[in-house]
Amino acid sequence: MPRIALVMHRSSMLYEAAIAAEIFGVDRSELAPGGQWYDLVVCTADGLPHPWLPHLPTASYAEIARVDSVVVPSSDDLDENPDPDLIAVLRQAHERGVRIASLCTGAFVLAAAGLLDGRVATTHWMHAEDLARRYPQIDVRPDVLYVDDGDVLTSAGKTAALDLCIHLVHIDLGAAAASGIARRLVVPAHRGGGQAQFITPPAPPRSSGGLAPTLEWARARLDQPLTVRDLASHANLSTRQLARRMLAELEVGPLEWLHQQRIARAQELLERTDATVEQIAASCGMGTATTLRRHFHRAVGVTPTSYRASFQLA
Repeated sequence: MPRIALVMHRSSMLYEAAIAAEIFGVDRSELAPGGQWYDLVVCTADGLPHPWLPHLPTASYAEIARVDSVVVPSSDDLDENPDPDLIAVLRQAHERGVRIASLCTGAFVLAAAGLLDGRVATTHWMHAEDLARRYPQIDVRPDVLYVDDGDVLTSAGKTAALDLCIHLVHIDLGAAAASGIARRLVVPAHRGGGQAQFITPPAPPRSSGGLAPTLEWARARLDQPLTVRDLASHANLSTRQLARRMLAELEVGPLEWLHQQRIARAQELLERTDATVEQIAASCGMGTATTLRRHFHRAVGVTPTSYRASFQLA
């Protein structure tokens, strides 16, 4: 029976902690080969039960070095230095060969312990730049759901934490157990870690003036073969002036902005309609289904069909 420690550090966040408790702390032995699920222990600084998880067995941080796996949930205070005792025992556990996983911004705790040095890692896309700046020795990937580096794993934010936990079940107990827990939770059985985080498209300009009228004009015509010259003409600017203004207002160039908007329109249509991929390709200005599939996979990390299966509204 795999023994897992759920670390409740000083700034643990409820959502990711609850995900780990739901996956590993509820007896689902009927799903597992041999009829054995996980043995979950909540580890707190003082060894006392955590108010969020009073029903689960509890131990001090020292137990972290004795288990098979450790899960570190997200932190709501990235400026706070992690507890030195926690850092020390995480390092001890790592040296002993314990598998350690972080959920969302829990990656900052692993980074502070030096466990991500020289590794590929991820965190919530909103905090990926901060992680890379503070820990330049880490190869931070802001555009994946999770990274499995063997003995150290990191996930992106929120639902990606659920993906990583199900991935751990798949490793430990097999595909049938992972699919079973996914069905119980009514979520996709498996999303590979290399999928994109489905980052929200760029926001409109910061002011209602400037380029806003031209950008709205363009969004209403994404099914047409718009060019940079078309946008510049509508804005009464030269193409160079347009590029400078877009970089200043949106931090992105005209061609890239157009491409992002077409992908965003495709996502919206995949989520909200039953239109075919061919119809969506025409509606967002991609021309053919083949072109849409190629660009969509490159931008989002999955095919349009896979994206629809995960995100189409009921």
